[in-house]
Amino acid sequence: MLDRIQQNWFSNVRADILAGITTVLALIPDSLAFAFIAGVNPMISIFSSISILILISFFGGRPGMVSTTAGSMAVLMTALVAQQGVEYLFAATILTGLLQYLMGVLKMGRWMSFVPHSVVTGFINSLAILVFIAQLRYFDGQSWLMYAMVIGTLIIIYTIPKFFKAVPSPLIAVAFMTIAAMLMNGNLQTVGDLATIEPAVPFFHIPMIPYTWETLWIILPTALSLAIVGYSETLLTQTIIDEMTDTKTSKDKEMRGQGIANTVTGFFGGMAGCALIAESAINIKVGGRGRLSTLVAALMLLLLVFILDDILNIIPIAALVGVMIMVCMEIFDWKYFVQIRRKPAAHTFIMLLTIAIVVATHNLAIGVLVGVIVSALLYAYRSATQLQVYKEQHKDELIYRVQGQLFFVSSDALLERIDFADESRKVCLDFEKAHIWDQTARQTINKIVLRLEEKGKKVRLSGQLFH
Repeated sequence: MLDRIQQNWFSNVRADILAGITTVLALIPDSLAFAFIAGVNPMISIFSSISILILISFFGGRPGMVSTTAGSMAVLMTALVAQQGVEYLFAATILTGLLQYLMGVLKMGRWMSFVPHSVVTGFINSLAILVFIAQLRYFDGQSWLMYAMVIGTLIIIYTIPKFFKAVPSPLIAVAFMTIAAMLMNGNLQTVGDLATIEPAVPFFHIPMIPYTWETLWIILPTALSLAIVGYSETLLTQTIIDEMTDTKTSKDKEMRGQGIANTVTGFFGGMAGCALIAESAINIKVGGRGRLSTLVAALMLLLLVFILDDILNIIPIAALVGVMIMVCMEIFDWKYFVQIRRKPAAHTFIMLLTIAIVVATHNLAIGVLVGVIVSALLYAYRSATQLQVYKEQHKDELIYRVQGQLFFVSSDALLERIDFADESRKVCLDFEKAHIWDQTARQTINKIVLRLEEKGKKVRLSGQLFH
């Protein structure tokens, strides 16, 4: 127990602290943007991010993975907030957390094994594209100085590590650009220009709504959508971070942690959130590995809001945009496109389809769902076309040796390869090297046997027909 605490919290203290501070730089503009998307006060999003980060640091299953408010979930809240008000959003957040905790209890994390690598790759790349597109809005109406600062931020980020690695380069870049912006006194957009930061301590709050069945039916569709999208984005992000760190963590524990975080956040007047691949990737890439990194990120954001709000307000958006563009460049799978000619055509098609749907709809869940369905259909088609039926004559018995996967797609192929007009009086259907999957396949076998027997043939079945 003590060894586990040591490993999760204190095995990487210095790097975790610096990574947590750096990660906050990416969280600030996103938290504000998500509030605008959902149609709520920016402070709701900021305090929700702080609450979720603190709770997930203790209860989550993947150390170092950043969970806060998310754009994919904020989009789903818009209609509820506009039609019913923010109190209904708090209630929906609580219900979302309860549903996600139930997902963890029911061990639904195993379902992520059904998501093929092509869809995961599409998920990563589409998210990198969406994050990049989201940064473009900050360039509207800005002068050349904005572009110069973004480029300068990127140059510092990629140049500093060649000479100095003690402090994460994004943190140095933002600090340098903030000082430069103050000295130049240029007309640059800052965090303070995006929203008014008004520190106020959140208190325990029971949503002020009618507790009736009608209310439940109002918030349930939103809560269910939030739970599913949060499940998808969180566990896909966890899969990616596990691969980046060459570790394996519990998806069911992570869902229980997400459920606790969202439920508690809802009771403190917050909005639901989930894991974020961009912020998680930057945390991991600058050295964050333990739970301390996400806890530090939460405490740093809290410190910026309550004590260092003057500093927070003068940070130039250009520097934060530069950091986010760096994140996009880092998480996008460039290697895949370099090697694309060596990849299977079906794999590439599914990956590109996932990207296209996610970018077009701005909905990660839809893209992943379509990608999984298309992958399953392609697999079913390939399995059906690989069904082999060999016809052999052994004395007075005609033998059909079936090899491959026999299910609802390939059943008709088997039926078509049976010669019902053959004059052999005995027929054997050999399924020793076949795998019979479903009721459709069994019904097809019964149909073949019945038709052969109607023609006066004696039919023998060989092999395990029920697996």
